[in-house]
Amino acid sequence: MAAHPDQIDWQPFHPGVMIHRLYDDAQTGAAAALLRYAPGATVAPHVHSGFEHILVLAGSQEDQRGNYPAGTLVINPPETGHWVKSEAGCIVLAIWQRPVVFEGVGVAELD
Repeated sequence: MAAHPDQIDWQPFHPGVMIHRLYDDAQTGAAAALLRYAPGATVAPHVHSGFEHILVLAGSQEDQRGNYPAGTLVINPPETGHWVKSEAGCIVLAIWQRPVVFEGVGVAELD
């Protein structure tokens, strides 16, 4: 899929970020998706209520802990938070154990 991103049914997610949902369990909050970041795109500070696994498939992504090139697996434990950006753009596989919380999260609250 990441090799042919033009063949994926992308939907708007955040400004500059598109999503292709693989599954979304409304009962448990578990979900998985491909995310495509345009160059310079960001995702606002947020907190994970469960584990988040990110596999960078193409390009690179970063947060306050580091820069993650293609091939990197990032695991964010429950109750941790971060902001995300991609200077050059990227495609990632994101797997969420539980929903992500955006409301009321300030940068000072993040690890």
